[in-house]
Amino acid sequence: MTGPELKQLRDDLSDVLEQKLTTADMAKLCGLPEKGGADTIRRWEVRGPTLSATKVLRVLAMASERYPIMEKFDIFDRHDVREEDRPAKRAAFRAQMRDEVRRRLG
Repeated sequence: MTGPELKQLRDDLSDVLEQKLTTADMAKLCGLPEKGGADTIRRWEVRGPTLSATKVLRVLAMASERYPIMEKFDIFDRHDVREEDRPAKRAAFRAQMRDEVRRRLG
């Protein structure tokens, strides 16, 4: 993930949550300490986050329709899920991811 991609993710999550996420909010999502975490996010929005933060952010990004559901989470395209049920199951999964983002934000 690049710095501009991280900045775009913050905007996309803000849109889906219908609230403007700050750099301090993004620091919470990444599990960074309260003191200095926002500064770290600002630096990452220029040069890109660490690999471990990128992994967390890619999972949380699935809360937005703009990001694909990662293959290891995509249980909806299996043979045992009826094709007509798949859109509703994907929507429920994205809602669950939005709830997780809100939970992490406190």
